[in-house]
Amino acid sequence: MRFMLLMHKPYGTGEYQAGSWSPEDLQAHGQFMYNLDRELAKSGERVAGEGLAAPREAKIVRAGKNGAPALTDGPFPETKEFLAGFWIVDVERPERAYEIAAQASLAPGPGGKPLYIPFEVRQVMTGSMDA
Repeated sequence: MRFMLLMHKPYGTGEYQAGSWSPEDLQAHGQFMYNLDRELAKSGERVAGEGLAAPREAKIVRAGKNGAPALTDGPFPETKEFLAGFWIVDVERPERAYEIAAQASLAPGPGGKPLYIPFEVRQVMTGSMDA
């Protein structure tokens, strides 16, 4: 079973604002995520995973009247959180995906305290799209 683990971070100020962290805190956070990623790869559970660029670099794309891409800049004022990264894991049971998300949720922030990052866990649908 494949699951996508979507890492959400609150938008705004506070402990999630890595730009204000000390170099040591940034290093510890990055090393934690790197180590978890390596563990998942070693166990064969990691299918894919990436961190994402800052929300200010996001674009919403729709087709314009002529079919050409029409872009809108982000972030948007009403945004309360943003997608910071993801993993796709291949596990035997949903509970294992939940365990991995909980482990990733404990990534350290300032002073090494766990951030308790919220993760959305969704099963990746498989099967043919042919009708």
